[in-house]
Amino acid sequence: MNAVATGSGNLWLPALICGLLLAFSPAQDTPSATAKQNSLAAVPAPGANKEQDEEFTIHSNVDRVLLDVSVKDAKGGFVRGLDRAAFRVIENGKPQEITEFTSGDIPVTVGILLDQSGSMRSKQSEVLTAALSFAKESNPSDEMFVVRFNEKAELALPPDVPFTDSMNTLRTVLLSATPQGRTALYDAVVLGLEHLQLGRQAKKTLVLISDGGDNDSKHRLSEVMRLTEQTSATIYTVGVFDPDDPDSNPGLLRKLAQISGGIAYFPAKLDDVVPVCEGIARDIRNRYSLAYIPQSGPQGIRHVSVQVHAAGHDRLIARTRTSYLYTSGAEAMK
Repeated sequence: MNAVATGSGNLWLPALICGLLLAFSPAQDTPSATAKQNSLAAVPAPGANKEQDEEFTIHSNVDRVLLDVSVKDAKGGFVRGLDRAAFRVIENGKPQEITEFTSGDIPVTVGILLDQSGSMRSKQSEVLTAALSFAKESNPSDEMFVVRFNEKAELALPPDVPFTDSMNTLRTVLLSATPQGRTALYDAVVLGLEHLQLGRQAKKTLVLISDGGDNDSKHRLSEVMRLTEQTSATIYTVGVFDPDDPDSNPGLLRKLAQISGGIAYFPAKLDDVVPVCEGIARDIRNRYSLAYIPQSGPQGIRHVSVQVHAAGHDRLIARTRTSYLYTSGAEAMK
């Protein structure tokens, strides 16, 4: 595991705020995006408490599996311009027919999950700069939202603005909170995954920036992992915690990223958080989208892999989610 970043001095200075405001002032902002209810069907897990499930169940369509795929060469460079024929999807050891394929820099629905617990106070300058850098490097047409969390997870945009593509709005929201309290990380992930489903873009992503594990959530880890398996969203995690932090949970951050096809980062120093977040934005903008119709069968976890072969490339490496929870409408009715 890479070394993690340590804290630095007093951050809430007028000069810092002014610097962030100037550094990320866009020439022109576009209006905020409008939310649109996703049309995917709800499929609760059998045997679970229905009232409890309704609070955190992500709505997923078992008739169509959407994969967000990043392709790099042996040197780590993004590989663009591939066609459908270059990809092969394997589910539980069996090839699947790709029914939909898109490539290029297309807009996504993306949520920034920002840890605002008291332990983040010494890291706030770098984290805010990183979050703003991520937004600036993203596709200008992305629809974004922010979840702030300490002992409570909450949507940071105004109630009448579910998503935005305005840098001014994002900057105001990100600079408006003071770190304090404990950490409800599980609640933040649940809220982020649920809000993603209101977005109108097919590709959906979360970027979680936190300094540790969870110590104050209402939801359980098992619920978070089940939701991650139910949704098609890609989750990137950035761990900015001290090596001796008793609440840190790098294993959780790795697991969320692995299952969903994202990447878990553990910057060795705080100065690395900004380039990490800029790199995440570039990764999102260079991903392919594949869809296929899974074969019917019993409910359960299904394992997925994607292989890529193309003329002129000796070795291509594809990264996507490793599993998802298959459910059927018939079983859901039981």
